[in-house]
Amino acid sequence: MNLVDLAQQNSSLTDQNHGDLEGHASHEETRRIMQICNACRYCEGYCAVFPAMERRREFSLSDTAYLANLCHNCGACYHACQYAPPHEFAVNVPQTLAERRIDSYADYAWPPAMGRVFEKNGFLVSLVMVISLSLAVGLMLAMINPALFWGVHIGEGAFYKIMPHTVMAGIPLAITAFVIVSFILSWRQYWRATGIKFGGISALFDAFSASASLRYLGGDNAGGSPGCPSSDDRSSNARKYYHHLTFYGFMMCFASTSLGTIYHYFLGREAPYGYFELPVLLGTIGGIILCIGTAGLWIEKRRMDPAVRSWRSLGMDYAFIGLLFWVSLTGLILLALRETSWMGLTLAIHLGFVYGFFLVLPFSKFVHGLYRFAALIQSASESKSH
Repeated sequence: MNLVDLAQQNSSLTDQNHGDLEGHASHEETRRIMQICNACRYCEGYCAVFPAMERRREFSLSDTAYLANLCHNCGACYHACQYAPPHEFAVNVPQTLAERRIDSYADYAWPPAMGRVFEKNGFLVSLVMVISLSLAVGLMLAMINPALFWGVHIGEGAFYKIMPHTVMAGIPLAITAFVIVSFILSWRQYWRATGIKFGGISALFDAFSASASLRYLGGDNAGGSPGCPSSDDRSSNARKYYHHLTFYGFMMCFASTSLGTIYHYFLGREAPYGYFELPVLLGTIGGIILCIGTAGLWIEKRRMDPAVRSWRSLGMDYAFIGLLFWVSLTGLILLALRETSWMGLTLAIHLGFVYGFFLVLPFSKFVHGLYRFAALIQSASESKSH
């Protein structure tokens, strides 16, 4: 039996057994392509997607959502595929799984309405939210006491002369509570819908290892990745390096904020702190690394071969990368201007970006990290059981 006959047979079986799962165009296309790939299996060593695919004969909505979130969209399999366009099979795994991934974000988001809104207008929603919050915070502070807003404040507690600590801490506390609840409910829905089985500590450890090292980003399941191909057929690991910079820069900024919280509540010291104190050093270094990482990801996104891009996901991708960049950059600008009369304005702008970033976090590209981690647990569990 040749590949075409086998693919048609699989398609027929799947249509009979999964007629009730129609609805997502991205699911139908993913299912079609996975049937063809399952008959070919040339790319089985490229990443975790293909071994997971080979363990299935049919592909339900939950299966395609699971496979989509295993994919890093590196494009290696597309460049190796003999059935890629202009072949009549038109197999484009990275682009198809990216489309399916976008639908999975909206499918499992909580609250669902926000997921759908952000899916269609991610970049615009983020931009409007950040501008609105910055204007609201700035106008509120400027109107309450213009002299304080435009004044020069130096030393510990300077920020709270412009904005009371209860307000500055209360707003992010409420946002954080919403984000945590949204993450938990979204991840729970994804976990249940995709039927993930926890394979024990070894599967959890393997998922952590794969996530931390970006093991599958670049098209080599065995490690030693050649990198992501670009439109000129050259491969580069730059995208992996920029991902690492973004992650570790973000974690340093998070550590800076956490340490500042300890300083405030346990040591009785108020921000801003000295330039060479640990919270400021961590935030400064982390902010610089984060700017480099997100700027690099923006460049790599534009460098990506247009053939494997999902144009639907670009708004969401650019919104997330752009917000992270501006959160870190406005923080660095605030650090540079905090002892001038511009502190009030830069503080309002920075807080607007921070509040906006965290509000859209459960509906942004960030949620893919949660879903991919769950998918990697499933992949490790399946590999162990097989």
